[in-house]
Amino acid sequence: MSQDRNLKLLNNNRIVYRRDPITDKPDEVHDWGVVYYNGTHECYELFRTRAKITTYKSLKWHLLVLWYLNPQLDQDKFEYIARHIVNKSNGFITFNVSEQLFKNIIYDVSMYDLEYPPKNKLRKVIFNDTCGLEVSEKLRIVGSIIGRSKAVAADDIYDAMLALNEMKQNITVKKLASYFNCSARTIYRNMTQELNKEKELLNSQL
Repeated sequence: MSQDRNLKLLNNNRIVYRRDPITDKPDEVHDWGVVYYNGTHECYELFRTRAKITTYKSLKWHLLVLWYLNPQLDQDKFEYIARHIVNKSNGFITFNVSEQLFKNIIYDVSMYDLEYPPKNKLRKVIFNDTCGLEVSEKLRIVGSIIGRSKAVAADDIYDAMLALNEMKQNITVKKLASYFNCSARTIYRNMTQELNKEKELLNSQL
């Protein structure tokens, strides 16, 4: 695995890269976190796992979220932060970004209407930063809660894949089915082409 991310510049500049839901209300509240039965799109947690940015699409989304969560940034300050993110040596991305591509991304992001939140994955279980649980314990909790609903969505599978990657485990359909207490057929049925590609990328990073 390549070097850890250099978050020092973001923290020193008080850049917000994580935010809990602000209008959606949880259905369950626990010492370790909260549960949304129908999920919430309002939880933004950039850089919460070891998985790195591997595509242009993902890079653009990350920068868009930073732009959205930090309305105090002017264009110059945002570009300064973005250059730090796209510098491969800082550990955020796995590919090189040309100057022209960088300018295109900055332009696209800066034209985005901040009145509308960037498209985000649905989250049903959100853990507190200070919950003190091991990744394996978190995965068991997520599996039991999602299992209660009898419905495993693509976003649930993606969360489990990130957790397995954080545990430095190879992601397999068998492991995913075990954590959700469902059949392998259920996992296959909900594994989109994008998820399959992400699974290969995460496994290749181990």
